[in-house]
Amino acid sequence: MPKETYLSEKVAEQLMQYIINNNLKAGDKLPNEFTLAEKLGVGRSTLREGIRSLVSRNVLQTRRGAGTFVAKENVGVIDDPLGFAFIEDKQRLARDLMEIRLMIEPRIAAIAAKNATKEEIDKITHLAKETENIILAGGNHIDKDIEFHSQIAIASKNLVAPTILPIIQNSISIFIDVTASKLRRETIDTHRLIVEAIQRGDEIAASDAVYLHLIYNRQLILEKVSENL
Repeated sequence: MPKETYLSEKVAEQLMQYIINNNLKAGDKLPNEFTLAEKLGVGRSTLREGIRSLVSRNVLQTRRGAGTFVAKENVGVIDDPLGFAFIEDKQRLARDLMEIRLMIEPRIAAIAAKNATKEEIDKITHLAKETENIILAGGNHIDKDIEFHSQIAIASKNLVAPTILPIIQNSISIFIDVTASKLRRETIDTHRLIVEAIQRGDEIAASDAVYLHLIYNRQLILEKVSENL
């Protein structure tokens, strides 16, 4: 990643945090460039790049002669369609997202076991193996984990499943962050169970394997929440 791009993305993250920390709502105005650059400790040109990045993602809006504002509609629709980045309590968010995942993902896996083509099964298998290799190497497996779960949703052939991918994709990164990637062995084992069930076309086993996978995460998340009460 070019240095300029890296800096602009870092500033974009700082701006997001500024919005959260100051409890800014849709339509609220940000400080002027000079003040904001000073608060963030960055140059004005870098600040502008960060602002442009958030404008492209529908997080901010700029109005000529008026300034920069938190977007009124479709906040974060491109990279964060449900606005999870603006929720400060990530542990509570992870817990509530898990409840939703428990409702829908086991069924999606069951349908995938029934409808997946050989090509899709091969892709799911490959993604599970890639995720496992990254975990064993001590790397960051978020992206491959997201691909794995997303491919299962696609393989279900359910027309609605792809529209809920943003929930799955956003929640996986939040879960891994909240749980500090402690469930590496459990992730490997349950991913294998999911793959084997889909390969066999076993709908019940696929549903059970995903449910087990999510329960491991849910338990650790609830422990984290309890620690902070």
